[in-house]
Amino acid sequence: MNKIILIGRLTRDPEVRSTSTGKTVASFSLAVNRRFASKDSAVSADFFNVSAFDKTGDFVRDYTSKGQQIAVVGRLQNREWEDSEGNRKKATEVIAEEVYFADSKISKKNEEPELDFTNVDLSDVDSLPF
Repeated sequence: MNKIILIGRLTRDPEVRSTSTGKTVASFSLAVNRRFASKDSAVSADFFNVSAFDKTGDFVRDYTSKGQQIAVVGRLQNREWEDSEGNRKKATEVIAEEVYFADSKISKKNEEPELDFTNVDLSDVDSLPF
């Protein structure tokens, strides 16, 4: 079984392209904090390269941006290729099968919540229910 679940923050806006068949591919890097801090109390993170295809790629393109916290469910994949100079290259990446929001809308926008207060007539304080 090949399954990976990560929760982390996008280190940059997703890079989006289309395959030769017209499928969307969104690529991004996810910074995932390690469970325990190091001896000097600094939080360490691991960085994972993630690719999302088709509708998942469309979702990532349309609704995520740098700094946003997301959850990714997918699989690990190894790739090998030869570059233009004939050198063999290898990469391990996460292929996202599902992507979820793991952040509140407030923290994404760095704004205060919008509060809706009802005006209360204070001229007759005795009529207040408290």
